[in-house]
Amino acid sequence: MANVRDLLDELVEGVETVLLFSPSEAYYERCREIEDVSVIVCAGDNGVGAERFVELPLEFVAAKERIRFGVEGAAEEGFLAEGDEVACALKLFDDVIDSVCRVRVGDLDRSGVYDLFTTSRADPAVISAVVDVAVELGQKGQKGKPVGALFVIGDAGKVMNKSRPLSYNPFEKSHVHVGDPIVNVMLKEFSRLDGAFVISDSGKIVSAYRYLEPNAEGVDIPKGLGTRHMAAASVTRDTNATAVVLSESDRLVRAFKGGELILELDPEEY
Repeated sequence: MANVRDLLDELVEGVETVLLFSPSEAYYERCREIEDVSVIVCAGDNGVGAERFVELPLEFVAAKERIRFGVEGAAEEGFLAEGDEVACALKLFDDVIDSVCRVRVGDLDRSGVYDLFTTSRADPAVISAVVDVAVELGQKGQKGKPVGALFVIGDAGKVMNKSRPLSYNPFEKSHVHVGDPIVNVMLKEFSRLDGAFVISDSGKIVSAYRYLEPNAEGVDIPKGLGTRHMAAASVTRDTNATAVVLSESDRLVRAFKGGELILELDPEEY
């Protein structure tokens, strides 16, 4: 008669790689003792001295996003290849690893979330907060109606020099930061008006209502995307900023860095 151990053995049968999320040193050493299994650690820092390590900039609340980041990062670093079967061990309900799932590299749609956090100089928490605002706007809109928005994060001084005001800047003398619930409500309210938000590397909201001159030279964005996306690609090509765009037409959230599209996600599935 089958038992629980037999059932769970099937979950990891044939797996040759284990991806550990923020393990203790003892847990990591136990995994290293398993023959014919490669171990990759995904954590905020490499405190266990792992040979294969992917830096986790945030403890993503959603387990799926944490796993997606780890798998994408491991693939980018050359630790995993398309088709590899990976057992992901992570913490869900306690301070110790208590959950395991099996993932086939390539089965998760590549989101670009790894590129978003690792190629941006802004604080990862700031980028995450901006993405959350864009996602919520994509889900709910503004007063129930679809809305578009553009957030430019980092290298704020240069971004300001490459843009011009469309109206009075409500954040000119303020010291508010993205991520504050009250501030996020303000961002959502101002999003119904034209222009981009400019946010510093540390999360300070520098300006709203900034006009970015779209310049198509040297920029290649997917067909069907409009001037808001062109402006986002253009400003990130000319500065060290990252741009997050919510499309009014298809309600998708996209991110640009270095003039290129690096992330595309559906708010309804985030």
